[in-house]
Amino acid sequence: MTESAAPQLRIDKWLWQARFFKTRSLAAKVVAEKGVRIDGQKVTKPSAGVRPGAMLTFPQAERIRVVKVLALGERRGPAPEAQALYEDHSAPPPPRDPAAPVREAGGRPTKKDRRALDNLDDLSGP
Repeated sequence: MTESAAPQLRIDKWLWQARFFKTRSLAAKVVAEKGVRIDGQKVTKPSAGVRPGAMLTFPQAERIRVVKVLALGERRGPAPEAQALYEDHSAPPPPRDPAAPVREAGGRPTKKDRRALDNLDDLSGP
């Protein structure tokens, strides 16, 4: 079997199925604007084909990811299914700065919390 006859998948579709990007259009944008390396060759077209065994290098958020393609996906399934599509060779993320601000849990108040706050305001008087 020749190399051109081996099954392949569009790079943007594979990155989306492997859950590296939330949408396929976002994956295509990263490929087009920042470029992805497939086995060391820079690719800027989202239609470029990827095969099992290929090494991909691409930017994701603040990191550079290096992954080996193990399989081509049939669909964008759950995370465990997506993680079976690749082997991660990326460097571990840098440790967090302990002085960096941390988001507190909770977020915006619920309807019940707002009512309780309103009741406190009513009790305090003018």
